[in-house]
Amino acid sequence: MLDASINSNQEILEEVDTIIVSDIHLGSEVSRSKQLLDTLSHFTFKQLILNGDVFDDLNFKRLSKSDWKFLSYIRKLSGNKTQAKVIWVIGNHDGVAEILSHLLGIEVLEEYVWTGNGKKYLAMHGHQFDSFISENARLTDIASYLYLLLQKVDSDEQQLSRWVKRTSKKWLQLSESSSESAIEYARKKGAQAVFCGHTHIPLIKEKDGVLYCNSGCWTDRPSHFITICSRHGIQLRECF
Repeated sequence: MLDASINSNQEILEEVDTIIVSDIHLGSEVSRSKQLLDTLSHFTFKQLILNGDVFDDLNFKRLSKSDWKFLSYIRKLSGNKTQAKVIWVIGNHDGVAEILSHLLGIEVLEEYVWTGNGKKYLAMHGHQFDSFISENARLTDIASYLYLLLQKVDSDEQQLSRWVKRTSKKWLQLSESSSESAIEYARKKGAQAVFCGHTHIPLIKEKDGVLYCNSGCWTDRPSHFITICSRHGIQLRECF
């Protein structure tokens, strides 16, 4: 766990076992990497799980100063064995796992299994359950581009882009089908909870004794993340 219990502003930090974030999309013009780094500074934790799509793509020229600061923080965190463990689960935007491992000095996994509070947990990005991407790659790229434009021209509160996401049948169908497939996969693996990203829709639901948790994204406002601790269990949190 991070050694410090008080940050530079003498604020008492919240202690949790695990923090899970996904879909930061570093390099995107709407990535909220600065807000994520500020959020992490309010916690002490034993492990940080980056659950896919940390990058928007591997064009590092697109990274902002805030993006580089976040990557520096991750590299420093992972390089100090007395601090928190950093787990990177690859997403469909992240490129090749072997390249990322070499560049950042962090092992990049297809999925991550661990135990906590007497339960077996599974983390995977969730694109594995999205058949629409593989079958409609060009259409997916166009839709992603149009949504990015909408986010950029939207107000700071992103009211219009959030409304589109809430009311889009395709988006909601993707979230529902992905969650069902993830729950079935986790059940076969003997896990009591599965943590995903990919859909950008924060969600916690339970079915057949398996808890599905989606950590949302860090390109929308508010952004979301998940914390796990023995006192409060699994919590879906948000950051404005």
